[in-house]
Parts: sequence; C-alpha cells; structure tokens
Amino acid sequence: MKGKGVGVLLVLVGLGLGATVLRDGVPLGAAQQAAPAASAPLDEPGARLQNEQNTIDVVSRFEPGLVFISTEEVVPQDPFAMMFGGGQEEVQRGVGSGFFVNDAGDILTNYHVVAGEGSGGQQPKITVRVMGQEASVPAQVVGLAPQYDLALIRAPGLKKDLIRPIPLGDSASLKVGQKAIAMGAPFGLDFSVTEGIVSSTARQIPIGFGGNGGQGITQKAIQTDAAINPGNSGGPLLDSGGRVIGINTQIYSPAGQGGGVGQSAGVGFAIPIDTARNLLPRLQAAQGGTVNAPDIGIRGGLAVQTRQGPLPVGLSVLSSAGKRQLGLPDQGLVVGQVVPGTPAARAGLRAGTERQQFRGGVILLGGDVVTRADGEPVDALEDLQAALIDKKEGETVTLTVVRGEATREVRLTLDASSFTVRTGQ
Repeated sequence: MKGKGVGVLLVLVGLGLGATVLRDGVPLGAAQQAAPAASAPLDEPGARLQNEQNTIDVVSRFEPGLVFISTEEVVPQDPFAMMFGGGQEEVQRGVGSGFFVNDAGDILTNYHVVAGEGSGGQQPKITVRVMGQEASVPAQVVGLAPQYDLALIRAPGLKKDLIRPIPLGDSASLKVGQKAIAMGAPFGLDFSVTEGIVSSTARQIPIGFGGNGGQGITQKAIQTDAAINPGNSGGPLLDSGGRVIGINTQIYSPAGQGGGVGQSAGVGFAIPIDTARNLLPRLQAAQGGTVNAPDIGIRGGLAVQTRQGPLPVGLSVLSSAGKRQLGLPDQGLVVGQVVPGTPAARAGLRAGTERQQFRGGVILLGGDVVTRADGEPVDALEDLQAALIDKKEGETVTLTVVRGEATREVRLTLDASSFTVRTGQ
C-alpha cells in the first residue's frame, strides 16, 4: 500500500511478511562521543531491578514454547515480469511465529501466517522450528479461522520432549498498565523478545478476513507498546506470570517508510487469548477445514452496485429523505433473506419481499430491520457479526428489530447450525 501526498499515512498492517533487516545509522552527539569518566563497575546481580529479573525469568522459562514458522508456496508471476524473460511462476516465502498450547503439540498462530495466496487455493508448505534446534519440521493445518485471523497447526514429526506449552492467561481481567512481553520473529529474527505495557484492553479494530478476501470483523483487541513488527504475527503476548494474554496480529504504522514495509510505531495489537481459547475446540475438530464465526442466518437486503459486484450496506448510506419516504429507521441492517433452520428463522425474523431498485442499488422492503444487537448499534452485517464473534453454542443474542412502525426485542439462541465448519479450502 502506497501513501500519496505529503505527510504520514497511518494504516493497520498485518505482520506476516518476509524477513527484512533494517539498519539505521544514528549519529552521536558531542556528549555521547566524549569518553565517559572512569568509574567502578556496578554489581550487576545486585543492581538488577525486580521487573528486570521478572522478565528474565519469564523469558528463560517460556521462550522454549515459542515456534518459528516458515512458509513456501508457488504463486503466479507478475505478467510484466514474463515480458522480460521471467517464468510463469515463482516461489514466495514468508515467516511468522506461533506457540504450543498443549502437550499434543498444537501450535496457535495467525491465519495470515499460514494462508496460501497461490493459484488453486493450495495450502503453502509449512515448516516449524523450535528453540535450540537447527532443523525445521514439516507442519500441517489442523484448522483455519480466517474471520478471527487464527489458525491451528501441528508438526507430527516433532519430538515430544521439544513440545513446551505456554500456559494461557485471562485477557478479560487485564488492566491498562500491566506488563506485556512479546515473543516472535520480527523481520525474520527468530526468538526475539520485547517488553512494554498493555495500553488498552478493548480497542475496536477490524481483525481477520471476510468473505472473498474482504475486510475483517470489528473485534476487541489488546493494544500494547511492546515492539512488534512484520514476522511477529502469531507470536504470544505474555503477562508477568508468563501466561499468554494475546496473539500478536497487527501494528499501527507509518506506511511507505523504509521501503514500504510496516514498522512498529509503538502501537501494536493482539487478539485476546479468551477469544482464541473459546475457538480452540472448534479448530481442533476442524480436520483441516475452516471454522466460521457464529451466524444466526440472516443476509442483508440493501446493496449498492460496485465494480466488484453488489455490496451489502446499511441504511446509513441512504439519504434521510429517502428513508423517510420508505418508512425506514435512520440506521440498521435490512433483512433480505432468512435461512431456514437457523436461529433467525426459529425466532420469526422476516425477510423483505418487495424489491425496489434505485440509482446504484437495490433494496428489499416489507421485512425486518435490525437496529441493535445486545444493545450495540447495528448498521451492517459486520456490526452484527461483531456482537456474535465471541459467543458459543447455547448462548443468546438480543436483537432490536423494527417492522413497519413497531419496534420489538427478539432473543435468539445460537445452536449447532450457527457454527458450520467447511472442510477443505
């Protein structure tokens, strides 16, 4: 992504990129260049701070649970390269991080670390390497969750004594200001450690990947100033007790600096470990397939036409006069379809049946409009999905629904149909 114009463009950058080492020449000031006055060396063990010792203890105990991940896949070559004698395909390599979550050797990482980009949707070749080992071991996908930007992989050939699970913490009890220790492979520099604090416990950002490569779902993320960079993706964020509190996933970075590669600006984001823990049983049961975010069974009934085709949108895109004329609320998700056998169908939600076209789009009228989910405003499918993202089977969601001039609350219970697993790619 390239920035245009003057100034610095800040963007959210995924961290699973190839290794790049940056070296900055830092000039020394006159005071720094002057030789320091002779003094007796400090007693280092005695001068060591309690916080410093804690970091050393956490790293020495739990860093062996960190996993360095490499991927390799064949991708179509740029057609312009072929004009100058290049081949039709090239090998693309990537690096990322992960960590053991159990004695069986399951490795949690980001989806974008192991997702393929080649033709035919083929999974890239994945290898992993643990601390103290020179050889890499082939790994395979256990389950993928693109909407959460999470994946579970396993290396069957890895020796059991090399599997060192890192305990999972409790992200719901985090407090701003707590210590945060990030482990991973920034720019391919494997088994690196940085330290900072938890800067925010509930920063709302798009995480993961929607359908057809679309934008991820808005979710709560942990913000930290512990330095994380490309290659840190999928690595653990630990607290002072050595428990995993998050999975490093994105940075807020100046774009286009240093050759266009996103770099740490002291604002990094991690997926809360509670989200990953809730998802773990489904990933383990996916048999190499894709785990979807919860779905109550409704589809949008308002769409605008784009170059890529119809795009579902919320009522906020329509003019106030147009909404008044159609008898619609100021904002909300128009229900265009209710899938049979789903929680929405059992709750009696109604899809629109009167199709009206307008310049640049189409709307289905006569059905329900969802305006809130668990009290939070809804104006698009992404807003509804954000309210469902952390829910499990058997839990409920309360929708505020407008039908004509009546407004009511509808309580839906998520069941097995809300958590369909797609096998294969």
